[in-house]
Amino acid sequence: MQKILVVDDDQDLRESMVEILQDAGLAVTGCERADKALVLLESDSFALVLLDLVMPGMGGMEALSRIRALAPATKVIMVTAFSTTENAVAAMRQGASDYLVKPFRNEELLAASKRVLEEARFEACGAALDAESALNCLANTLRRQILFGLKTCGPLRFMEICRHLNIADHTKVNFHLKILREAGFIEQDEKLYQLTARGRQILECVQFLMRRLGS
Repeated sequence: MQKILVVDDDQDLRESMVEILQDAGLAVTGCERADKALVLLESDSFALVLLDLVMPGMGGMEALSRIRALAPATKVIMVTAFSTTENAVAAMRQGASDYLVKPFRNEELLAASKRVLEEARFEACGAALDAESALNCLANTLRRQILFGLKTCGPLRFMEICRHLNIADHTKVNFHLKILREAGFIEQDEKLYQLTARGRQILECVQFLMRRLGS
């Protein structure tokens, strides 16, 4: 699950944002200082940071620059007061994905967060599908069926895969399993075939792209 980091020195606002996002089913961590946020980003992976622009110590603009250097794939939404909207726009020019102006409605927070998280998922899909081996595998219907079958059923033996696909040509199935193993999408543990972490990621990307194309 994608994780969100909320960084704001205003405890009431920070806790409110965390609660709103958690109630929407999102994984959220809150912290009160930018330097602490950088420590968290060094030890954990966050898809999105909601970053207050004006804080004691390290401000939001400096923190944004450091986040972009430390975790380039992490998206940032700046949180600002009315008097600092120009700075928020400047922050977007430096790599922030969006900004929220205080006070904002719960719906605005959720809409902006979900939109930016979707952008992050889409970019992750593009990166994962960039490899030639991935494209070759996904271009073949039978290989996609094998991957989805392993996702649905869990680890399967060779004959169980053949029955699941309703294919009697064992040589053909074995050939496609070999291609999937070489691409790093599946692995064989004794007599069982199962998805690797890369295989699960590819399937998530395929499903995400299918939803986007269908919407």
